Amino acid sequence: QVQLVESGGGLVQAGGSLRLSCAASGRTFSSYPMGWFRQAPGKEREIVAGITSSGSSTYYADSVKGRFTISRDNAKNTVYLQMNGLKPEDTAVYYCAGGRRYAPIGTMTSQYDYWGQGTPVTVSS
Repeated sequence: QVQLVESGGGLVQAGGSLRLSCAASGRTFSSYPMGWFRQAPGKEREIVAGITSSGSSTYYADSVKGRFTISRDNAKNTVYLQMNGLKPEDTAVYYCAGGRRYAPIGTMTSQYDYWGQGTPVTVSS
């Protein structure tokens, strides 16, 4: 069982930066691929970025490539999402998600079994 708690969301002006953190419980954190998803009002939850259990491979949605960076520190049981060059269309609730042990990065919500409560990000123009 993995429990996830996000932090770091907030209000930022367009062009600004935020760093989201996701702290995970459990001693097997390093076995799970992790992902960041977001859900804007009236829209479906979508993948933003993913990272393999070891951190050796990453995935980014086209909309955030070159602006967002996902990373993880398995010693601290934490995954991060560094968001630079934020745009108003990045406004959403951001969720951390844990996939299945030793699985590759998934891009669909159905591929993730563990979810945090979400942290809101608002980008003003």
